Amino acid sequence: MQLYNTLSAEERAQLIDEAGKQRLTLSFYAYAKIEDPKKFRDDLFVAWNALDALGRIYVAHEGINAQMSVPADNFEAFRDTLEVYDFMKGIRLNVAVDQDDHSFLKLTIKVRHKIVADGLNDATFDVTNKGVHLRAKEFNQILEDPNTIVVDFRNHYESEVGHFKGAITPDVETFRESLPIINEQLKDFKETKNLVMYCTGGIRCEKASAYYKHQGFKNVFQLEGGIIQYAKQIKEENLESKFIGKNFVFDNRLGERITEDIVSQCHQCGKPCDNHTNCYNDSCHLLFIQCDECKTAMDNCCSTACLETTHLPLVEQVKLRKGLQVGNKVFRKGKSENLKFKHSGELSDVSLAVVSKTKDIHQKIKVKKVLVGKTDHYYVKAQVGLFTIEKQELNIGDKILISGPTTGNQELILGKMFVNGQEASEAKAGDKITFELPFRVRLSDKLFKILN
Repeated sequence: MQLYNTLSAEERAQLIDEAGKQRLTLSFYAYAKIEDPKKFRDDLFVAWNALDALGRIYVAHEGINAQMSVPADNFEAFRDTLEVYDFMKGIRLNVAVDQDDHSFLKLTIKVRHKIVADGLNDATFDVTNKGVHLRAKEFNQILEDPNTIVVDFRNHYESEVGHFKGAITPDVETFRESLPIINEQLKDFKETKNLVMYCTGGIRCEKASAYYKHQGFKNVFQLEGGIIQYAKQIKEENLESKFIGKNFVFDNRLGERITEDIVSQCHQCGKPCDNHTNCYNDSCHLLFIQCDECKTAMDNCCSTACLETTHLPLVEQVKLRKGLQVGNKVFRKGKSENLKFKHSGELSDVSLAVVSKTKDIHQKIKVKKVLVGKTDHYYVKAQVGLFTIEKQELNIGDKILISGPTTGNQELILGKMFVNGQEASEAKAGDKITFELPFRVRLSDKLFKILN
């Protein structure tokens, strides 16, 4: 019985592309008493693996917290796997605003002490005595009340790219840091103000609202379903968005757009930008905001030091990483003095720029493509990519797509190319081809031919 992943992220991405079927990114959570989290975890893995469901899920004695990607064709079957458990019957599934077939590339289910690291001793207060849940319309109305204080219970890198207007945005890196800070900051308003809180999907507020009621706050409210449900409801009910900017998400998308406003800056040049990236240096992986121009100039790196490191031979890079604490590679959320335009804490509600065109979330489905080959190497000085053709044929004039987690999706028309060292107009399976590229490619990148 398979209980763990057997495919790499690259292999899974290839299977997803070859299948050519739409996937849905969603999230959900539930607080419940689970007697045997390990058995619960294994049962879920077997059921979800059979449905090709992927994601990052935490289970504990106190419940489940899940962010997932599910084939649209298997959505109802997936829901049936939840209905087996009484505490998940009719559970709300927060479907993402923006869809991406590659949002998750592995099914990872971990047993944890808690489903959210809040640092609280649950035995000291009633965790079921929660705040009043508000839908989007009610949330908008209470924000207009002068006696309302609205608090963002996300972290600095999340609130920086998007937040509710007028919200308190703590300059913290973890949820547990924000709880005592807000308690101290608002201690004089426990009986006179409405404490209104929000987070990405609602799970942090479930515990926080009960904690603050225990701390003596009389009027505690929370956004039902978090920003994800708010975005869905304002669209369905044609409401004004009090949220401005982008909603940060913890998957390969790194964000979904709520409004056309850009409220943050590229951390390197100051240009209006709200696209996160992870530093390409394997001994860094700092999460930061980087515009397209800086991405090209700095080759996805956060500093010149990291850029220089990536150009060293691999054996030298490994030596430099020896002894460094780089276990949390995907989302290293610390700050750096190299990021001159990093802002957090008290954030502005003023839009710095407007996105020129709304992203078409169905674009991936409309573009028909076929996998042709893989990346073997990139020659930095010559700006030439080396690829192996694994299947299909490739000809001069074909429209191609090079895709990868760091490279993104880069389209171009194939011009001059060399096949097995000789200039040619056609390449077949087994051939090695090289051609010039205006951007860097990586070993994880795939080469596709666009059919339409």
